[in-house]
Amino acid sequence: MTYAIGIDIGGTNTDMGLVREDGKIIARANIPTNAYTELQPYIKDIMGSIAKLMKDNGINVIEGIGIGAPNGNFYTGCVDNAPNLTIKGVLNFEEEIHKYMQVPVVLSNDANAAAYGELIYGGAKGLQHFIMFTLGTGVGSGVVVDGKLVHGSTGAAGELGHAILIPEGRQCSCGRKGCLETYTSARGIVQTFCELRKETPGYSGELKDVADKDITSKMIGDAANRGDAVALKTYEKTGYWLGIAVANSVTFSAPEAIFLMGGPTKVGEPLLKPLRESFKKHLLNIYEGSCDIRMSELNANEVAILGAAALIKMK
Repeated sequence: MTYAIGIDIGGTNTDMGLVREDGKIIARANIPTNAYTELQPYIKDIMGSIAKLMKDNGINVIEGIGIGAPNGNFYTGCVDNAPNLTIKGVLNFEEEIHKYMQVPVVLSNDANAAAYGELIYGGAKGLQHFIMFTLGTGVGSGVVVDGKLVHGSTGAAGELGHAILIPEGRQCSCGRKGCLETYTSARGIVQTFCELRKETPGYSGELKDVADKDITSKMIGDAANRGDAVALKTYEKTGYWLGIAVANSVTFSAPEAIFLMGGPTKVGEPLLKPLRESFKKHLLNIYEGSCDIRMSELNANEVAILGAAALIKMK
């Protein structure tokens, strides 16, 4: 039995796991990402945590270390100027880790890691062509063609969350306007709800007294599943927009399946029904019947670590 380390780097926490080749996470550890402003002490503490995970579980050899990170560059092993990290600049993780351990280090962005995790351990086993959309604070995506992640010439291919859905639409954190992320991320869903609530005279639903700043996409999802009219309308619009984006994505890589994961997808049918209808309506006819929409089969609490560990299989 072989083992790998998966590392998920987030703006707040860095989660690590010792992963067995069958996809079982044997043990986990975490440290606060936002406690660091310099790379070297951060890597030192990561490697200390990894050494403890291995020692505590009697593991002397690992296949490698996979890292899912914002702005992760597969080609260079660096995180390039990630805006949500307190450690700034171009961060060479591969070089720094090799000062402690001479094993393969594979780094990619977090959505790519999720897609590859689905391929190795989840519902995409056996598929050669699929796209993963991750809906959360933002919208990420990973594109797999011929069984391989698409990285493109810069290592940053597949940013479908930043394909423009509505020209001159909502302001996006990337600096442009109208990106898919601004409409179908958790933040986008909240904005849509708040806009619709203002446009609905006499709204008396369960969220009528909740201030805009306090509303979350989960609250809207729960309200939708209890029949709240404005919450349902919010997900109708969100599903419609996402269906357009998913249908468009099919035209350039002809996937066998589209996988969805992330908090906003947990609402279920209030999102999935309009999504499927919009997808069918906007799909180019030559692709009819060739691609379906599926939910990720990976545990939401494990996908980031499993996806990162799966990246080692690319070496």
